[in-house]
Amino acid sequence: MNNFSEILINWYREHKRELPWRESSDPYLIWISEIILQQTRVVQGYDYFIRFIKRFPDVTSLAEADEDEVMKFWQGLGYYSRARNLHAAARSMNGVFPKTYPEVLALKGVGEYTAAAICSFAYNMPYAVVDGNVYRVLSRYLGIETPIDSTEGKKLFASLAGEFLDKSRPAVYNQAIMDFGAIQCTPQNPACLFCPLAGSCMALSKSMVAQLPVKQHKTKTTERFLNYIYVRAGACTFINKRTGNDIWKNLFELPLIETASSVTEEELLALPEFIKLFDKEEVPVVRSICRNVKHVLSHRVLYANFYEVVLPEKTKSFSSYLKIKTNELEQYAVPKLIHAFLEKYV
Repeated sequence: MNNFSEILINWYREHKRELPWRESSDPYLIWISEIILQQTRVVQGYDYFIRFIKRFPDVTSLAEADEDEVMKFWQGLGYYSRARNLHAAARSMNGVFPKTYPEVLALKGVGEYTAAAICSFAYNMPYAVVDGNVYRVLSRYLGIETPIDSTEGKKLFASLAGEFLDKSRPAVYNQAIMDFGAIQCTPQNPACLFCPLAGSCMALSKSMVAQLPVKQHKTKTTERFLNYIYVRAGACTFINKRTGNDIWKNLFELPLIETASSVTEEELLALPEFIKLFDKEEVPVVRSICRNVKHVLSHRVLYANFYEVVLPEKTKSFSSYLKIKTNELEQYAVPKLIHAFLEKYV
């Protein structure tokens, strides 16, 4: 095991990615980076991290911010519950980031992996990280076929990660094994020919690299059909804040009618949900702008139709929606799907 960690750390010193949060032992910056990177690749998350910490450089600035502003700075990263949890956790700290593993683990939105990352990187505490990269490296190196998403597999890999951890150098070891999985031992086409662990890798010796790690569950995806209405009412338009326990909670969007399947323009205009949006004395001008825009989320595939509706500036329609100046739209945090539409058509 010592030889394993020594090889990984030597590899890391030569190949590590230069990242801004690695230049600091500030637990706040490490926390922000880890939450951003939970379901976002480094190349995508880098600019978001820089922008986020420029506006919220410490716990206090994040805690004192309005949630809508936090969501706006998170816009485009997806998985918006991460931003809500960040904000709630910052408000629970009283301006001081916790300094023990149990306290860090107790923060809203922080699981065992994130707590281990923060405590090892910021405080050099001997806690092993277990993420997708670690599962992949250990399962291949040891030739383990136990599914990583099974109860048995999670316990096994957590135990192994702790055994392999270089407890004298936990911060650099954890960074090393994660980068090794991200750069060398990749999910597809790993660089086995140039791997410093090739001589002792069980998966390589058994020609099982492509089969490991094993997952037992494949998440079922569902389809949803969204019909968005962009209103032109003079210099104004209408938006709505999503508050239900669903995708994009607390983000703003255009007026929406969700249907069980794809509907034509004629079918939409005949729906009671569409008709009741309008004041009885007003005759809207409706046109289809784009149809069947596919947007993929984890476990969901969305198909969106976008319509433009023209109404008088002092319209009485859409009375339950928030009326704003069209040029103020960019001030509101919206889902990536809506942002892309607004960028192209408004």
